Parts: sequence; structure tokens; C-alpha cells
Amino acid sequence: MKLSPRFATAAGVLAVGLVTAGTAAAVQASPPLPAPTGVEAANAVAAKSAESFVSSRPSVLQPSTDDAYVQKSLVASGSAKYISYERTWKGLPVVGGDFVVVTDAAGATKYTSVAQTQAIGNLSTTAKISSADAEATASKLLTSLNAVEGTRLVVYTLDGAAKLAYETTVNGTGAEGASRLTVSVDATTGAVLNKRERVMHGTGTGWIVGNVSLNTSLSGSTYSMKDPTYPTVVCQNATGNATFTGSDDVWGNGDGTNRETGCVDALYAAQKELGMLSSWLGRNGFNGSGGGWPIRVGLNDQNAYYDGSQIQIGKNTAGKWISSLDVLGHEVGHGIDDTTPGGISGNGTQEFVGDVFGAATEAFAANANDPADYQVGEEVNLVGSGPIRYMYNPSLAGDDNCYSSSTPGQEVHAAAGPGNHWFYLLAEGTNPTNGQPSSTTCNGSTGLVGIGIQKATKIFYNAMLMKTSSSSYLKYRTWTLTAAKNLYPGSCTEFNAVKNAWTAVSVPAQSGDPTCTGGTTPPPTTTNPPTSNPPTGSCSGQKLLNPGFESGATSWTGTTGSIGQWASQGQAAHGGTYSSWLDGYGTTHTEAIQQSVTIPAGCKATLTAYIHIDSAETTTTVQYDKLTITAGSTTLGTLSNLNKASGYALRTYSLNALAGQTVVIKFSGTEDSSLQTSFVLDDLAVTLSN
Repeated sequence: MKLSPRFATAAGVLAVGLVTAGTAAAVQASPPLPAPTGVEAANAVAAKSAESFVSSRPSVLQPSTDDAYVQKSLVASGSAKYISYERTWKGLPVVGGDFVVVTDAAGATKYTSVAQTQAIGNLSTTAKISSADAEATASKLLTSLNAVEGTRLVVYTLDGAAKLAYETTVNGTGAEGASRLTVSVDATTGAVLNKRERVMHGTGTGWIVGNVSLNTSLSGSTYSMKDPTYPTVVCQNATGNATFTGSDDVWGNGDGTNRETGCVDALYAAQKELGMLSSWLGRNGFNGSGGGWPIRVGLNDQNAYYDGSQIQIGKNTAGKWISSLDVLGHEVGHGIDDTTPGGISGNGTQEFVGDVFGAATEAFAANANDPADYQVGEEVNLVGSGPIRYMYNPSLAGDDNCYSSSTPGQEVHAAAGPGNHWFYLLAEGTNPTNGQPSSTTCNGSTGLVGIGIQKATKIFYNAMLMKTSSSSYLKYRTWTLTAAKNLYPGSCTEFNAVKNAWTAVSVPAQSGDPTCTGGTTPPPTTTNPPTSNPPTGSCSGQKLLNPGFESGATSWTGTTGSIGQWASQGQAAHGGTYSSWLDGYGTTHTEAIQQSVTIPAGCKATLTAYIHIDSAETTTTVQYDKLTITAGSTTLGTLSNLNKASGYALRTYSLNALAGQTVVIKFSGTEDSSLQTSFVLDDLAVTLSN
């Protein structure tokens, strides 16, 4: 049986208390409160408007009869209100059922961001394996186990047909050190659907900010390294988790190997980040509701991490603690990601999210000893090789500057390259005049003008408020464009800057991208040669959306449950981690995926696809099971069980005869009544040329 293993966890900030089921909403009763005024009144209008919208069960939510919806948080940013929801089905939590409703100040719905791609329909709620079996499976994914934190029965819905599953969180040690894994296990087959690491590892600088002022707390005659406004933000000795205290409110000795000195850097960075969040973004504390996490200095590792309950700070190879502005800012960034809708970002985006907050913290602090420079770990020399990452030119650290279908499957820090490059181009442009370095683009464009790091951070944060558990680079493109349009409704300057920066790092346009008309900025110039047929538009580029399936079923229709991560079932992707697996059942069956594409008049076009075929058929002469590839009414080619082979083969088909037409590219697999044949597709492309 084929499975669709994608998973993430939704998180909320403020429980509001809406539940809807069937065709009507049931609102939880609460005692009378004083009539709200000002911001409270506006938020109440938005919450009620969202309640009404969700209660109408619009098709965009992919509703089913047994759904219920719980409003989890309302965050106001500018004139926009972001109201997040989680979903249950027959009382079970739905993994991937989260969504966000965006309203304007008057409560009118402006945008809906939904993780789920299809209604749940019929599903048995009886598990065939036990919770203990699921816990045993999850525990085996760690090299050593400390504890099983808990297990619950859920409905797993991301990218296809719903499945009954167990969700188990285990903690212990993994390949990269401390690990806290949330694992989804199919409750019918026992297969691992997905695993999500909750420990967000990072790196950076330390012992560098010099003599600084700290906000500490006084109790009696004893001072402590605890923020007086946000008392859950404390700095502690990782050995024993005791908050540093003293009688004179003077901290550290300037020695980077001293833990109290490491806490000076850490608490200073934390308080600067709190200031940035409040001043630039209007966020209350790290978690959005006035809270944060203890920071613990003393990790015996060249590392730092956030795990949902704390931030651990390690040391460099010289034994100096690495709690600098960008490191601490990065780790808190993971916490902000964790406590905005949709939880920790996925598909290779989580580390660039952290880097954005590290860069923003450096910029806000304006500390001469650790200035804003869009490098990560530039002062610490963590392992003797300088900065860890370069946002303006990720290739300096061996990371990709440009997005490709393989990006989501890369090691998470390497996958940050395209996002970091995008953020730099948005904030600073290609040729900054403020002393920051120049930056190249992936499409040859020049003359990109930055909008400044404060605006860039605000747009990105507002995009995070629309985040769902199906986050990806492609979705962040749509979310940031939507955020720019919401934040700056009278201007297209910011919108165009966001759009041009994504295009410059090769993140392609998406069907859900908004448009902007009105005040504009000039488009970037390009060094690419002009097309030979300028009345007809550009005859270059790749036309398919989500061609490597790394955004799941986005932009594809048909049997979208065929799109997923299949490596655990012996069908590895060609690039990245996602592919489309058609058929493979060994019974009479048909599955297909398709996407509409326009081929400009006067252009040549080629369809390419990497296709792997394996089959239990033994014949060498009869095509029992077939894959038919069509463009509109034109059959481009047919493959079958006779083409079975190990690995992927690149298939190429001409679309030249279809210039000037919009056609549906379709892959349709059919099986007969016995002996399976699997058709696995990946890294497709419709490429234009002159």
C-alpha cells in the first residue's frame, strides 16, 4: 500500500474558542466581559467575521461532514488580522488540517491559507497496530532514547488521501546530538509517514558585545539574570539549570570561556531581539503572548539549539561560548517559527527562517562590536573556518544561491541558501550603497533595489502569520507577496521588490500568487539576450509549476495522493524527497496527474521527465500495464512494464507543434488485474527555446 508521508505540527498563541461541525458553528460559552474598545474591538470584529466565514464551510477549507474547527490564535499586524485554526475529524486531531484566515481591519476576509488539499471523506477510526507498536517504531529512529513523551491517535492528511496514524514524540540522542522527534506512524500498516525534528540546531558568534547594559531582576538584595518584563526569559548555567545571581548587578569577566560571560552576551541579545520584535513587528515576547524560554549556557558541543522548551548554547573549538546576537537571534527565530501558525517551517526553509531573525536582531542592536553584516557566525570562528553562512552569497560557504527542485531535500542548513539570498536581495538589493556587499542573481537581473531590513523582516513575519503545516519555499513566495500587498496597499514598490527577489533566486511563480497594480517600481534589468521573436514573448524558461513535487500536490490535479515521499517504501525520488508514484497495486487500477501549461506562439518547447519503472510482470513481449503521456489530445508517448529498469531514465518529448496553445500535460498509468507495475515520476520540465 502506498502512503503519503508529510507531516508538521500546528501551533497557536491565543485560544479564542470557536468550534464548528456539520453545517453550523457551536461557540463555547464564556462569562460576560466588559465591552471591548479600540484594538480589542477590532480584533473581536475580525474573530467574529472569521467565525462566520468558517461556519459557512467554504470549499477552500476542503470540508467534510465530520470536521470541526477550533480557532487558535488571532494576531494583528498593521491593518491585517491573522486568525489561525486547527481541525478535528470525529474528535481526532487532523495533522495537516490547519489553516489561517486573513481579514482586514473591518473584518472582511482577504485571504485563506489552507494546508489540506482534499476532504477527508470515509476513514476507519480503528487502528490495526497498537500505540506501543508506534512508540517502538519511533524510538528506533534515535540512537539512544531518554523518554517517550506521548502518543496520540490522529488523522494524517497532508498531500493526499487521509490516513489514520499515531503521532509520537520521543527524545534522546540522534545523529546530530540532542534530538526530540515527532513521528507519524500509519496506524494500519505501521509504516513511518514522517518525522519532524523538534531540536533546531544552529551556530554563531559569542563573547563579543563588550560592556553593555542589561535589564535584570532584583529580589531582596539579590540580582538575577532574569528579564523583569518577560520573566520566562532567563539565562542559566546549563549544569543544574540555575539562573545566574549576584549581589552587585555586575556580570561576567570578559573571558569567553566563562559561563556567566556567555550569559551576558545571551541575555543582551535576547533583550535586543525582544525590542526588535516589539518595535518592528508589534509582537509581544518571543512566543507572541509575553513569554519566552530559558537560555542555558554550557552545552558541551560546537552547536546551539532550540527544542521547544529551552535554548542551549554551546562553544567553539577554543571553548568560548557562542551566544552572540546572530546565534541567539537565530535560535529564538526557531521559537518564533514554532509559535506562529503551522509550527516549525518545513521543506528546507526552517534554517533560513532562523537566519532572518538573527540578521534582524543584529541590525536592530546596532552594536559596534557585532555589527549587521548578513553573515552567520562571523565572529566566533566556530571550527576554524570563519562564518558559517553568507546570506548575500551562500556559495561562499558551499551552499546554493539558487532554488531548485533538490533544495527541499538538502541538509537543512545548506537548504537555507536560496532563502537567505532572497532576503538579502529584498533588504539590500544587488548593489547596496550603505557599505553592504553587492550580490548577484540567478537569472542575470541587475539593479534590484532593497527596501531595507526592517520592511523586509516585517513582510516576512506577516507571511509567517499565514503559515500552515505544508510550508515550503514555493508557499513562502505566495505568502510574502500577499503580506506585502496587505501591509502596503497603496504601493506596489514593496510587492515588486518581493517578487523580483524571489524570481532572482529561481523560486518560480505560483498559481496562488497575488498581483499588484498601482504605484510601481521599474522592473530589474537583465543581462540575458533578447528573444528572437519579441512580439510573442520570451522563448526561455521552464513553464511547469512545482515540477519536482517538492510542494506536494500544489499545482497538480488528478490522483494527487500519488504525490509524496516514498523512499521508506523503496521508491526514492530522483531529486529532493518527493515524487509521483502512479499504480503499483497489482490489481486493475488507473491513476493520473496533470497540469495545464501555455506554450507561447513562435516558441519551441520540450517536455522532459525522469521516470522509473519497476514491475512484477515477467513477459518480454506484452504491454500489460501502461503509462501514457499526453499533451491535450496529442499522445506524446507510451511506456509499459516492458520498460522496467533500475533507476530513473530521462524521457524527452517535443511540444513544438503545440506552440500558441494552452494544453494539459497528463501522465496516466493503468494496471491490469494482476502483477504490479509502478510508474514513478520526478523532476519534470516544459522548457522553452527559440
